[in-house]
Amino acid sequence: MNRKEIAEIRRRFSLDKNAISCVRGCYVNEKREIVATFSRPLISFPQEEAEKYLAIFKRTLAGIPGRNLIDVEFRPDQVMDGEAHGLLMGLKNTALTVDRGVETLCRRIIDALELEGNYLILMMHDAYDVPFRHTDENKVDVISEEVFNYILVSVCPVKLTKPALSYFADDNAFHSLEQEWVVAAPELGFMFPTFDDRATNIYSALYYTRDADNLHGEFIDAVFNADAPMPAEEQRETFQAILEDALDEDLSLDVVQAVHDTLRERLEENDKDKTAEPLEISPREVVSLLESAGVPEEKLQAFEEKYDAQFGEAVSLPARNVVEPKKFEVRTPDVVVQVNPQRSDLLETRVIDGVKYILIRAEEGVEVNGVNISIGE
Repeated sequence: MNRKEIAEIRRRFSLDKNAISCVRGCYVNEKREIVATFSRPLISFPQEEAEKYLAIFKRTLAGIPGRNLIDVEFRPDQVMDGEAHGLLMGLKNTALTVDRGVETLCRRIIDALELEGNYLILMMHDAYDVPFRHTDENKVDVISEEVFNYILVSVCPVKLTKPALSYFADDNAFHSLEQEWVVAAPELGFMFPTFDDRATNIYSALYYTRDADNLHGEFIDAVFNADAPMPAEEQRETFQAILEDALDEDLSLDVVQAVHDTLRERLEENDKDKTAEPLEISPREVVSLLESAGVPEEKLQAFEEKYDAQFGEAVSLPARNVVEPKKFEVRTPDVVVQVNPQRSDLLETRVIDGVKYILIRAEEGVEVNGVNISIGE
């Protein structure tokens, strides 16, 4: 799903726009015991409570596609007769009204999920009558041929509030406030099926994790029968290690600048198009960048071999997990220099009288500890 499609579904989570037929909950304690369950139409909740549930569901679709909003693809054989896919299809088709299916999913989550403390598993079903749109994105008041039925699951930690003093109007005084169990923002969750090209795609689920560096692979395996992708930070660290190992002394500042600047510019263009899929970079594209930066042929071959060994042959990576587009940092054991990513050209390295230097071009506006200084001839 692209950002525009995700945003279209997120706009559903308001009191006047949704058609949520069912909200189900399963409260689990730290011993993995089910404490309580409930099943109610959203309309049966008081307005304030309904808005809080909608806020949780909306938060489950908030994040960066390709980083903490991840498409989980099902193989054709899973769609045909896979147990995990069949369970999700059953939950969708029955609008969460069959207790046995809901209990099976909750049990799978509870048995697999490594999450400390108490938590609440929330589920909802919605039916979206997708409005027809012209290519200019204007809605047209015609009967839609597409009704997007989907379920959304959120797993939210339940935490004790901190002890505090609170004002009590009855006696015009401050007293100790009792600790309460409150539902926190979702830690993880998913939507099934996905809303691709503004239509139902039963071959995919959209998975959310609050922490992009902790994908909860055990949850992905239990719910989708799929392998979790490598976490974003691990992807970046592995990619950087491959560069260092393969290029060795040919990994210069110029090479890093070339890779970073090219990917940063492509990410900026990608971000402008809300209908674009998250930008991915293939190993062949990286090799082309390195080649244009002057890296020798034998080092390019070494990079490809090490890349394939770590990520798989010809596997593309989310570009945002390879570089940080809003950060360009130079670090030594004693100095850290933060540079505007768009002005990395101000940096260069040079050897002067046998000593290695990092040079920063500084024309004006130079401050040291907040004091403007001048640089003499």
